[in-house]
Amino acid sequence: MVDVEVVGSGPNGLAAAVVMARAGLSVRVHETAATIGGGSRSVELMEQDHLHDFCSAVHPMALASPFFRAFELSRRIGFAVPDVSFAHPLDGGRAGVAYRSMERTVAGLGVDGEAYRRLVQPLSDREQAILGVALHHVVRIPKHPVVALRFAGAVLDQGLPAWNRRFRTDEAKALVTGVMAHPVGTLPSLTGAGAGLVLNLLAHTVGWPIPVGGSQAIADVLALDVRDHGGEIVTGSRIESLAEVSDARVVLLDVAPKNFQAMARGRLTAAYEAALAAFTYGNAACKVDFILSGPVPWTHPELHRAGTAHLGGTREEIAAGEKEVNQGRHPASPYVLLSQPSSFDPTRAPEGRHTLWTYCHVPRGSTRDMAEAITAQIERFAPGFRDVVVRSHTTTASGLEAYNANYVGGDFSSGAVNLRQILARPVPSLQPWATPLKGVYLCSQSTPPGPGVHGMAGLNAAGLALRREFGLPVPHLGLEGMPPREPRLPLT
Repeated sequence: MVDVEVVGSGPNGLAAAVVMARAGLSVRVHETAATIGGGSRSVELMEQDHLHDFCSAVHPMALASPFFRAFELSRRIGFAVPDVSFAHPLDGGRAGVAYRSMERTVAGLGVDGEAYRRLVQPLSDREQAILGVALHHVVRIPKHPVVALRFAGAVLDQGLPAWNRRFRTDEAKALVTGVMAHPVGTLPSLTGAGAGLVLNLLAHTVGWPIPVGGSQAIADVLALDVRDHGGEIVTGSRIESLAEVSDARVVLLDVAPKNFQAMARGRLTAAYEAALAAFTYGNAACKVDFILSGPVPWTHPELHRAGTAHLGGTREEIAAGEKEVNQGRHPASPYVLLSQPSSFDPTRAPEGRHTLWTYCHVPRGSTRDMAEAITAQIERFAPGFRDVVVRSHTTTASGLEAYNANYVGGDFSSGAVNLRQILARPVPSLQPWATPLKGVYLCSQSTPPGPGVHGMAGLNAAGLALRREFGLPVPHLGLEGMPPREPRLPLT
């Protein structure tokens, strides 16, 4: 018998376990798979010594989220922080480039440089206050209302049909649009603008870091802290019913609402069941991993320095492709998110080889292999790319769900990111992590603040459970007696 049972070892489940174990409670984590990590696993997918991040790869929130700052993640593992946070190639050898340096970004955007500064600089200057809005439940009075209003103004600027008023050039429009397309959905949208602007501002503060040794390093260091504080982690342990963990005083579920309903087996109230029934899942991704014999041969030289690239052409092309996905079709020219982590972290591949991480958006439940469409999109901006491909591996949307049951239909956000579900994720409530069942809490990315490797849903749920069930505050989460660890410089 333990005080706390945690189901699921994704970043949020492990974050919740860290909080509970640090509070002096006995904790057991259950993971269905043979290895921990959920959306932050790294695997040798095709060949030995070639390490691929199966889901998440680049982590702006790893150095910025309140949980990871309190946990002092940057002192526990290494990060490579590219000078170019992200870039967006266009036809004709052009590109929009977001450097860590705001000045270089502004200079590179020419006539749109100052317009970009006016949009993003006020947000970057107020990073933690903005994250205080974006990484908490929005149904509350913000601690910094003036900052919240400024952020809302920026969201309206880029989230409404009049979004073309600010910028004149394709480079600036595409640069901002590529980030706003991270959540799957039509563009422009308020939710896409909100998520995109948060990621955009971090490009000029903490950057978009890449964990040395793979995203698995984040899961592993969380698990190590749980064990160091007396917790237990059991892999290959599938929990199909809440009855299997009913002896614990608190159960924290890093699962999607659909899976929670199955585990509850009729114990939920009719009103709560109805609220969960209204929760919707979004469209999905098809992921393609590559082993390369050399770096991607980008036409634009600054793409070689970018930790992340957004492909798909102009703002109008990306919006058209996302509209097709929303209509249930597979775009011939999809929006592609891409990272080549081996350019910055030599642990990912043997000398002379590279690993490439890509995905594109597809309708939920899709079984289509989009490898050719993704390859063609890369070749468009990097002629000769096909010549450096050694091997590739496709995970379709249905394959993503098979990999992780929380990705319903291949929805890697575990719930559509739309305006309704910003307010009700997964149900309308001031404390949406709590359920009608005594001691049972949801801590997955189906709860606020939503998708991403930030640990905040785990922190929010665990903090609420500590206060309600044990009368305890959130404990100290950081390290003592260890020297600060500097981010790794990117390879040139």
